[in-house]
Amino acid sequence: MRTVSVFGATGSVGESAFDLLIRAGGPATYRTVALTGGRNIRRLAEMAKALRAEIAVTAHAELLPDLREALAGTGTEVAAGAEAIAEAAERPADWNLSAIVGAAGLPPGLRVLRRGGMLALANKETLVAAGPLVRRTAREGQATILPVDSEHSAIFQCLIEADLETVERVTITASGGAFRDWPLERLARATVAEASCHPNWDMGQRITIDSASMFNKALEVIEAHELFGIGLDRLKVVVHPQSIIHAMVTHRDGATIAHLGPPDMRHAIGFALNWPSRAALPVAKLDLASIGSLTFAEPDETRWPALRLAREVIAAGGAAGAVFNAAKEQALDDFIAGRIRFPDMAAAVEHALSVAAGQPGFAQSPESLEDVLAWDALARMNAAEWKGAA
Repeated sequence: MRTVSVFGATGSVGESAFDLLIRAGGPATYRTVALTGGRNIRRLAEMAKALRAEIAVTAHAELLPDLREALAGTGTEVAAGAEAIAEAAERPADWNLSAIVGAAGLPPGLRVLRRGGMLALANKETLVAAGPLVRRTAREGQATILPVDSEHSAIFQCLIEADLETVERVTITASGGAFRDWPLERLARATVAEASCHPNWDMGQRITIDSASMFNKALEVIEAHELFGIGLDRLKVVVHPQSIIHAMVTHRDGATIAHLGPPDMRHAIGFALNWPSRAALPVAKLDLASIGSLTFAEPDETRWPALRLAREVIAAGGAAGAVFNAAKEQALDDFIAGRIRFPDMAAAVEHALSVAAGQPGFAQSPESLEDVLAWDALARMNAAEWKGAA
């Protein structure tokens, strides 16, 4: 029986994975080793009971008594805190889904790779903040990384049996988020509630706001560079409001291979769960006639400066990814808290990158998790110092 662990089980990606596991037979088909979550203790306990998880872990130590009470008598072990999540990642499992949002997903991801597990990676921050370290850890542990972001899963599928040398361009699509049609001058008055409504996807608040600012796409560009070894000259972003085409690979002979599908994360998760096979999935089948038309546009980097910053991060290399990711998380925190305006997030990140670029060692890639965390702390402090015009 195949063993699985899900890190970030109560988020939107984790919920989609849970749906697939239950539909496939749950504990009759898979043995669930570990489930981790945040503050939604009731849901985490429900999942652990349904999948008969060996251990359930909440990220918040103060909620351990609640989790212990919710799972009393089930036989499921309980634990709490960041280190407990990382320790749960050390428990052998055939398939491990990294769906924790933000830099918090890096420590358990590294533990999985170190022990040689298969890491289904939905946490794009892992490669953005520590790409070279993650790749080296995977090589040393003889581990496998499978992309679960819809765009990177699409690229991966388009590249199956392809020669990367023949690839002329990789195009990642972007919906444009909540503000793609807003007048630029209105963005400074955008509220958190307005930024939290995605036109196509049902996601958590943070990733939905990142979609509106295009920081999510900026992270994906950096991740594609790190995951597939694709240079800046071969990476392109195009705005595609329908979110039907997730990525395209253009070869030097002019042929373009596109991955199409309705906007449903269960496809990318299910592909990774069943890889290298393809299994039937409970997702809608594409009906192009009912869609009618697909549209595309060049992204406006005045509206979405995060894309320019992503190119600068790739060009800089070294610790730039770790700084970019942490500064973005801090800027998002400040926007949600009302300390800065929506457009100020990009300015805060750019400020943090500028300050970090003057620090010793910035040009060198972090060699350890401790190095990543040191740059992370510096970036958050510098981003928080930038208060904009709020």
